[in-house]
Amino acid sequence: MSQWREEKKIVLEAAQKMLAKGMVAGTAGNVSLRLPPEGERQLLAITPSAKHYDLLGVEDIQIVDFQGQTVEGNLNPSMEMMLHIGIYRARKNTNALIHTHSVFASAVAVAGLDIPPILDDQVAFLGGEIKLAEYALSGTPEQVANVLTALEDRNAVLLANHGALSIGRTMRDAFTAGELIEKTAKIYLLALSIGKTNLLPARAIEAEKAIYGMLQGEI
Repeated sequence: MSQWREEKKIVLEAAQKMLAKGMVAGTAGNVSLRLPPEGERQLLAITPSAKHYDLLGVEDIQIVDFQGQTVEGNLNPSMEMMLHIGIYRARKNTNALIHTHSVFASAVAVAGLDIPPILDDQVAFLGGEIKLAEYALSGTPEQVANVLTALEDRNAVLLANHGALSIGRTMRDAFTAGELIEKTAKIYLLALSIGKTNLLPARAIEAEKAIYGMLQGEI
């Protein structure tokens, strides 16, 4: 039995929940969890590439190191593995990552828009505006660089013509952030369709960013 069985189960359950909630279709998207290091070797558990989530078992979740080398598993890890690794390297207190293709977030990403700070929970739990990362092919160094540039110290980012990405200290935090991205994107598009969007007052943004900072601790 794998020494990482419980961690693999966390990844599997998040991936299947992502599918059940309609945040992806088919084999799209990916999920990962940072694992305790083995000496100097940094590790993560990640969903495999091009496999239907409802057919996966715990043993199908792959273990890789931060050089992208397989440690455990016989499937190809997600093609966006290096994006996950890049974020874990940059964000030391980030332990979980979920990449979705949820409909409203993807619509905003196709429109080429950032989502400004419009909701209290958006700022308090995601860190402020949800910025759009410039387009890059999946799995490329350019994608990693573009996402990190747009993400900065927040927990949410949109990927141009692609989808959304959320992170957190725990898998539950990352999943909740993904749901908040989708909710915020839907509200933003509805407000744009009405023709009027009011941003949060500056004093509210400042107060809620302070809450976000306390929740996150050291980035």
